[in-house]
Amino acid sequence: MSRVGIKPIRSALAGLIAVGASLVLARVHPFGDAGLYAAKGAETPILNNSQVPAEVRAILAEKCADCHSSQTRAPVYGHFAPVSWLMERDITRGRDAMNLTLWDRYSVDRQQTLAAKIAHETNAHEMPLPQYRLIHWNARVNDAETRTLTSWAHASSGSSGSELNRQAGEGNPVRGKELFEKRCSGCHSLTQNRQGPGLQGVYGRVSGSVADYAYSQTLKKSRIAWDETSLEQWLTDPDAFLPGNNMDFLVPKLQERQDIIGYLRQTSGR
Repeated sequence: MSRVGIKPIRSALAGLIAVGASLVLARVHPFGDAGLYAAKGAETPILNNSQVPAEVRAILAEKCADCHSSQTRAPVYGHFAPVSWLMERDITRGRDAMNLTLWDRYSVDRQQTLAAKIAHETNAHEMPLPQYRLIHWNARVNDAETRTLTSWAHASSGSSGSELNRQAGEGNPVRGKELFEKRCSGCHSLTQNRQGPGLQGVYGRVSGSVADYAYSQTLKKSRIAWDETSLEQWLTDPDAFLPGNNMDFLVPKLQERQDIIGYLRQTSGR
């Protein structure tokens, strides 16, 4: 056989070996086993028994469930390493952050925090992840869907008018710290920027002034001095107080707002 004929055979053989090695290595799970190809029985639709509105459930099931539930639709390319490794990494991280299959097991506070994060990250085009959107074009969240998620997040944080108008006592920093950790820490830290800016020293600070955080232009230009009055208005309804900002969470109960403000004031040394 001529050398010309041997080269294609060698190339084909090398290709088969590479494919075989990739299939074998896909059985290794360096970032955790997401169970993508395990046998599954009939599964209840995502959030089927929850209080989440049907139109929101449809968006979450279509755009988020592949990484944020146990009902991942495993693609063919997920059989091959190292693509399978990267995919499992994103899925295991996604489930750790929020698992829609377990939604009804989360506390109300946790659900409200997650709803706010969903709205914030879709508004900022941070979710779904860029590498996921690159392959799954249908996963892109359009403007109408973003508005639906934002409205849901606001409604999830809401309460009755009577609760909004009750007389509150003086803010309690101890209760405020507990509320901050339950309701705010999903997006905020005192000392680090997350989805929201670090809030150490926010009481008495001018809005949009943390140098290394990417604020909305609306908030950056507003130059609001954060004090008892402005924080109260902000936490009551950010959109009403400053339309066009990126805050997707509100605190409907007056006493809880006062407690959180008391905590922020204390951590600011005021």
